[in-house]
Amino acid sequence: MCMDLYELTMANGYYADRDCSEQVVFDVFYRKNPDKGGFAVFAGLEQVVEYIENLHFDEEEIEYLRSLGLYSEAFLTYLKNYRFTGSVDAVPEGTIVYPHEPLVTITAPLIDAQLVETAILTEINHQSLIATKARRIVRAAKGRSVSDFGARRAHNVDAAVYGARAAYIGGAANTATVLAGKMFNIPVSGTMAHSWVMYYDSEYEAFAQFCRIYPDNAVLLVDTYDVVRSGVPNAIQAAKEVLEPMGKRLKGVRLDSGDLAYLSQKVRLMLDEAGLTDCIIVASNSLDEYTIGSILRQGGQIDAFGVGERLITAKSDPVFGGVYKIAGVIKNGVCEPRIKVSESVEKITNPGKKKLYRIYNEAGNAIADLITLATEAPPNVKAPYRYVDPRKPWKTMYYENCTARELQVPVIRDGKRVGTLPTLDEIRDYVTHQLDFEIWPEEQRFSNPHVHYLDMSPAYYEMKMDLLDAMDKH
Repeated sequence: MCMDLYELTMANGYYADRDCSEQVVFDVFYRKNPDKGGFAVFAGLEQVVEYIENLHFDEEEIEYLRSLGLYSEAFLTYLKNYRFTGSVDAVPEGTIVYPHEPLVTITAPLIDAQLVETAILTEINHQSLIATKARRIVRAAKGRSVSDFGARRAHNVDAAVYGARAAYIGGAANTATVLAGKMFNIPVSGTMAHSWVMYYDSEYEAFAQFCRIYPDNAVLLVDTYDVVRSGVPNAIQAAKEVLEPMGKRLKGVRLDSGDLAYLSQKVRLMLDEAGLTDCIIVASNSLDEYTIGSILRQGGQIDAFGVGERLITAKSDPVFGGVYKIAGVIKNGVCEPRIKVSESVEKITNPGKKKLYRIYNEAGNAIADLITLATEAPPNVKAPYRYVDPRKPWKTMYYENCTARELQVPVIRDGKRVGTLPTLDEIRDYVTHQLDFEIWPEEQRFSNPHVHYLDMSPAYYEMKMDLLDAMDKH
């Protein structure tokens, strides 16, 4: 029932009006990268597959729909036995993606394709947004560990749990959200709250007791009262008097307020002078890629970051903007393309049943993505292959000595999952591999990144232009 009312209203209308076995094609795509970045990380596909496989309406839900007084009894009876029977193709979860290209393509009977819209967008928009934000934060940390601390500021429980999943895909090392750890086998981590320190009669007693209970994993929060005058000295004392007699070392201290660049330098000196050179410094407190970058540029001595609200809500740009648009209607086995036309050029859709390829140069760098007609043979980009840059269609342009990889793969056929989905660690590793070895560093800049090209085969571009011309004459 996680669907907009108009999905059901349209489905009821289609049921009354026509043969609903007619197949249609819908594409999921987005129009701009978050934070004016150079790319996005595609996430949420596993939850989309689970939703589609299990989509049905029970008696309680049918009765609720009946109470709305909007739908025919014949349609409600149809819903009692409803199961999705269409097909889904998608780029693999974790793929680095770009605006206006088809991430997921639904080919299904008209009602099937309409009913799944909202849930698909909910999963993909949220998780792709958080995975993309996490990757930016991880990049800013320059190899230092990043932990998801965001649950308490998330927009409800699902946002916390699935946000933790997406953050892990984006490169976060672990999460503080225990349910996410249980559900997805994400490593969990955590230290203590200020309430632990404030409960005890003294800061030292609080630290000493924590060290006694957790001698192998003691990370002490040192900013409850005064970092330099009491927090760090008491942490050092607990390390010397409690841990070292046990043969243990203080694992770390955490800073959660103040000037993190300045304080971390002072703390590092104090720890080193006490012989705690292996004690790490963890920082939290409203961090994101911009604050982390600033702290490190100022010489901050921080080994790990706990990132909360600005990660789990993608605070700087909190809307991914993925959309779900009809691309074609299949009649007599042939896909008749459909196009949405708008005064805003970026809202004009790419019509028809299509294929999406990633084009690589001889060094293995992804130089562009290419859309072709679904009926075209795979492009031979070893020999000179002419393509159209839709932003500069007047220029004659060629790929040469390149390779092409089709991005979309079958995920669901006839309502059933095809093969197995990758594990979460495999998805995470796939993201890292692409960014380390395939995607230009210039596309990964935070400011003015290189724009990844989305090109078209001449046949596809001609089809789109013919369709626009026909629409203009209506």
